[in-house]
Amino acid sequence: MGFETIRFEVSEGVATLTLNRPDVLNALTEQMLTELGEAFRQADRDATVRFVILTGEGRGFCAGQDLQAIKDGYAGGGAIPSFGDILRKRYNPLILRMRNLEKPILAAVNGVAAGAGCSLALACDLIIASERASFIEVFVRVGLVPDSGSLFFLPRLVGFAKAMELCLSGEPVKAEEAARIGLVNRVVPPEDLLKTAREWGLNLSKGPARAIGLIKRGMNRSLASDLETMLEVEAQLQEIARRTQDHREGVLAFLEKRAPRFQGS
Repeated sequence: MGFETIRFEVSEGVATLTLNRPDVLNALTEQMLTELGEAFRQADRDATVRFVILTGEGRGFCAGQDLQAIKDGYAGGGAIPSFGDILRKRYNPLILRMRNLEKPILAAVNGVAAGAGCSLALACDLIIASERASFIEVFVRVGLVPDSGSLFFLPRLVGFAKAMELCLSGEPVKAEEAARIGLVNRVVPPEDLLKTAREWGLNLSKGPARAIGLIKRGMNRSLASDLETMLEVEAQLQEIARRTQDHREGVLAFLEKRAPRFQGS
């Protein structure tokens, strides 16, 4: 499938997925959501891909839903589409595909991440932010509720009280504050954003891919499980990991005092 609203590139085990509508701060359309889903599907199926970077072209990461695409229903008094149906058909499957992808996804947030664009970043496993980045749960400003996973991920990242504050106020969170409250992993100068993201990706892509995928699977389960359940999940995942060639290689490398050569199997 050829892409028109995004770019998808794979190099040295790292897939870079770039939202590419810079003239509208990479606002989301039905076509872009479809192409994003297909890009993540390709990353899943490509055995050479060990790590995925999601970023935006131009000044913004993603401004959320492109309201121009639905403005006629408001300006002309016509029918306004069912947001519930749009979420169930377009947004929710994309968020689930990202979380179920057993390869790490890193959001390299180069500018504003607003609304569903903020949700896209939160759905990633790791977030690096440019010093120019900001995160806005902007929904309340237009009389809506945070969606696309924000009400799930945000309180788990920053705590209930802070998440409630951000959702009720709709105020932007600058990069340094986002790092302070645990919303992002790192903040870097704008010129170092993609370089740092790629270095992180290359480093992790050399690791035991099967174990990394199992770690992500387990972390996902932990978000909605009790201790007893997670102890059993850990036991099951550990048994799967024990059977991999990478585990054997890791132990042998440790015993032989050398760097491991993981193959992802």
